[in-house]
Amino acid sequence: MVHKVFVYGTLKRNEPNHGTMTNPENGVATFIAEGMTKEKYPLIIATKYNVPFLLHSPGTGYNVKGEIYEVDDKMLSNLDILEDHPNCYIRDKNDIVLTDSTHRTVMKCWVYFLKMFKPELLSKPFLEDYKSEGDHGMRYCERCKRDVNFKLKLAVRDDCAYL
Repeated sequence: MVHKVFVYGTLKRNEPNHGTMTNPENGVATFIAEGMTKEKYPLIIATKYNVPFLLHSPGTGYNVKGEIYEVDDKMLSNLDILEDHPNCYIRDKNDIVLTDSTHRTVMKCWVYFLKMFKPELLSKPFLEDYKSEGDHGMRYCERCKRDVNFKLKLAVRDDCAYL
């Protein structure tokens, strides 16, 4: 089966985790188009490892820019593992507007959101377009360089306080 996935962070072309999308061992991912969320959302960078998060707070933030891919079941499963779905990010269908189209074409795509987030994350600066090497000066730290005991979801999810 083929699925459409919208990526907005480190999985985009020229970003640190894009190799996941191009590695045939992970399945098949085919770039379709550039796009942006139809609805505004806050895209932030958080934790000491500078991880991008798309917070599920519709109407707040920007129409977030990213890329649309068609992926097979194997790739979707590997993306779920990378994004720790459903333990950290939650994969949800969302309307994505193609930005390289002369018409306002809208596609339903899977998007990885942080839904149960700590409220203070909304006080972080919002981004419209994520780049690890962006002007924000908050370069992404790859997992292989992180403390193995660091629990990402404990740092950002509001429902994990008592785990």
